[in-house]
Amino acid sequence: MNSQTADPAPLRGPERGEPTLVEHSRVSVKNSRTALRGGASSLRAGSPSGLEAGAEPEPANPRTAESAIGGNDRTLSVDQQPVGRVLIVDDEDGIRTQLRWGLGDQFQVVIAATVDEARQAVQKERFDAVTLDLGLPPDPNGPSEGLRLLEEFLIHDPAMKVVVLTGNSDHQNAIRAVQLGAFDYYLKPVELSELSAIIQRACRLSRLDREALGATASTLPSSPSAEIIGESAVMRRIFDTIRRVARTDVTVLISGESGTGKELVARAIHANSPRRKRPFVAINCGAIPENLVESELFGHEKGSFTGAHTQRKGRLELADGGTVFLDEVAELSGPIQVKLLRILQDRQLERVGGRELIPLDVRILAATNRDIKRATHEGRFREDLYYRLAVVNIAIPPLRERIEDMHVLATKFLERFSTEYKVRARKFSQDALAAMHAYPWPGNVRELENRIKRAVIMAEGRNIGATDLELTGRIGHQPTLSLKAARNEVERHILVEALQRHQGNISRAAKAVQLSRPAFHELLAKHSIRAGEFKRVSQEPKDSSQQSAVSPQPKADR
Repeated sequence: MNSQTADPAPLRGPERGEPTLVEHSRVSVKNSRTALRGGASSLRAGSPSGLEAGAEPEPANPRTAESAIGGNDRTLSVDQQPVGRVLIVDDEDGIRTQLRWGLGDQFQVVIAATVDEARQAVQKERFDAVTLDLGLPPDPNGPSEGLRLLEEFLIHDPAMKVVVLTGNSDHQNAIRAVQLGAFDYYLKPVELSELSAIIQRACRLSRLDREALGATASTLPSSPSAEIIGESAVMRRIFDTIRRVARTDVTVLISGESGTGKELVARAIHANSPRRKRPFVAINCGAIPENLVESELFGHEKGSFTGAHTQRKGRLELADGGTVFLDEVAELSGPIQVKLLRILQDRQLERVGGRELIPLDVRILAATNRDIKRATHEGRFREDLYYRLAVVNIAIPPLRERIEDMHVLATKFLERFSTEYKVRARKFSQDALAAMHAYPWPGNVRELENRIKRAVIMAEGRNIGATDLELTGRIGHQPTLSLKAARNEVERHILVEALQRHQGNISRAAKAVQLSRPAFHELLAKHSIRAGEFKRVSQEPKDSSQQSAVSPQPKADR
């Protein structure tokens, strides 16, 4: 490259064989977005490795090494200090290559060409910043895939900063991306010094956010929270909420049908909180006789009632310094609700028959399987207590509304019980997988767990079939309460059935239900359904007794 050129970047050092950046660029990022970008520093598709078109590429520095997903991770040389870790998501090979080499001197760079590669990258490791092209396959001419991926990134790791790269004609979608939570947007063609300045700032703010959040990882640490299993978008949002509320002392109301795992969520909050080394006391408010509830919760003094021969501390007092979990809190009577409200307000309790106010340092978590807001409107639950308990509300969906988690849940239970009962490892047959996906699971995860436990013990065949799970002839749907709920249930059922029938092949499934691919993708996102789950299901070996009866299925999309 001519050393007298006025273009400041990329430059070549005398001892390095790769492009470097001008560290202290004084170019105004804001003004340059509306200006025409040009010169050798601009990235152009087809101009390899940050060089001018027609220039011969020089050999890479031998001190650098490549490692990561598919060999796309460029590791910095040992004498450099990376500013941050950056993921580049773009379907154009020329732009990926030039960003990789152009930014590699300041950042640790990983590249991804597809949506699936990007998802795998953020699941595998943590990034400070991401550059994201909105036009990704299977909708390269529209923003749908990029915007969906943006939302997934922000749910998975709220501290990660996403910079959207887009063309001049796509200005409105760039603004929409910022409204959805993107850190910034940048109009192509890209000038390295400007984009580098934006990414440096994004990395710094990402680290500050992580320090403020007190989070060193983007997933829950292993502990009792490892019992909560799920990969769907709704479960990832719940994991994020648990992570955020765990470091505080706010009261949390956990709602959901019986068997959805409300106590597991409460234990996960406690296990990831500063109170983790103190007691966790679970109280089933619906299982304690009404005449004993007050004594059980608050304790009593000697002689306070017939049979009170000694002083006794209540469960709230025994949990001092720790966490109290009030399961089925909506079952508490009116007088007990008043006393609990006073404890939440004053952080003091008074034993039954006592006059002394006892300081109380506990965190309250509550759960219910009822519509507690409706109960407040009907006067069956105190509204002021509801707002005290529901500072944060975590709603756990029933299993039928996160059916894409079915496979991972069933597999985990199968592995656990096979080990626990020392029986040989089996797999689910095709009819068992289909039956599990179609069954409405009124008992939710608890019912799934119990059915698999029984099947592991009782099954005699090589694989576990629908008969072993006692699901034959039981497939149906629960009645819904509203037209919207009925429509959503029918939509979900049709999508799941189409994906099952075509083994996760989106093109064939969309054609079967007479939808375009983009419209089918939008419905999958709306119902948090991942087509990949059905591809994995299709790869399970068939029961030998059924192989001859099942016709070959089309291959899944790649």
